[in-house]
Amino acid sequence: MSENDNSGVYFDLWRLIPDGAPIVTHSSRLFPVRRDGVPAMLKIADAPEEKSGAELMVWWNGVGAAHVLQHKDDAVLLERATGSRSLAEMARNGQDDEASRIICEAVAGLHAPRGISLPQLIPLFDRFRSLEAAARREGGVFVRSAATACTLLSEPRDVVTLHGDIHHGNILDFAERGWLAIDPKGLVGERGFDYANLFCNPDNSVATAPGRLARQVGIVAEAARLERQRLLQWIVAWAGLSAAWLIEDGEDEHVRPTLRVADIAAAELDRMSL
Repeated sequence: MSENDNSGVYFDLWRLIPDGAPIVTHSSRLFPVRRDGVPAMLKIADAPEEKSGAELMVWWNGVGAAHVLQHKDDAVLLERATGSRSLAEMARNGQDDEASRIICEAVAGLHAPRGISLPQLIPLFDRFRSLEAAARREGGVFVRSAATACTLLSEPRDVVTLHGDIHHGNILDFAERGWLAIDPKGLVGERGFDYANLFCNPDNSVATAPGRLARQVGIVAEAARLERQRLLQWIVAWAGLSAAWLIEDGEDEHVRPTLRVADIAAAELDRMSL
């Protein structure tokens, strides 16, 4: 462990045994572990959005999301997904429609009211500051994405607790517990936002395949009971935001395919208005 790694505190506190190599991301540290022989995942947040997400995981209380086994300060101990199925692989191998429907069902569970006080969540409009900056700096499709986001955010509908990063890799197979969410960002805003990232995933090749977006918009709009036009607007806004973050992170090779998703969604919107 590094000098700044405080994970040992939680290993001792919760009687954890290492059960795999640690995973380090830009926002958190993940440790596959076992407690009393049961597989779990220790997650230590290093970013404010991850800390907000941990509070939301506690609030969900294992309904639609992984169970929180322990929670203290910036650390959360979660049940670990042990199933063998992958939504990303399904989408790549002829089961794209089924994967989208599974995700929609999982997201609906996350959005359902709980009847208990909400944790402190991040307003959705806070997430779009990078898109505003990209529109001023880059122009092009970023301008339309930013304008679309502004319209959506100014008149939100169906405001719910949002996961904030729904994609094929954040809905996992928990075996007998079914498909459950991990890694929320802890947002609050219009529920349609949570479906937009599906259309940039599971990878650039699938996301930009001819006809894929139009077909999946129909699947998702029906499964999630969303207005098709509104969903397309969220895709335009989200894809622009995602591309803006990619530029900030230096992942330039993914910017063009992500903007292509925005272009495809915008073209679908334009066709609807003819």
